[in-house]
Amino acid sequence: MAGDLNKVMLIGRLGADPEIRYTQNGTAVATLSVATNFRVKRGEEWEDQTEWHRVIAWNRLAEIASEYMSKGTKVYVEGRLQTRSWEDANGNKRWTTEIVARDISMLCGRGEAAGSGGGDLAPPEPPPPEDDVPF
Repeated sequence: MAGDLNKVMLIGRLGADPEIRYTQNGTAVATLSVATNFRVKRGEEWEDQTEWHRVIAWNRLAEIASEYMSKGTKVYVEGRLQTRSWEDANGNKRWTTEIVARDISMLCGRGEAAGSGGGDLAPPEPPPPEDDVPF
């Protein structure tokens, strides 16, 4: 068998402005909340569903995302899945699965309205932030 593969590709909209921080050694890291939408049939009715993805960008990619992207921006994200665990302040083991971005491209022009282009709607409000995620 050939080597393993861990690759994620998403097209969605940012649910909030990117949050940028810097590590102790000055490395930029940005967290993005990306919504992808799909439809599910429940009985005779179709319902819109939203899946939220936590995306982490590093170095210059993080700075570019922070500088040029904002809530509602339609983006293409390519990267890999990563699951991390840690202990919270109460000693409980916590996990998070996130996408470590290798590439992020804007699919709408800078300043373009969040709902414009192809009839896409801006995503609903994102879930509350995970305050316990370390960094």
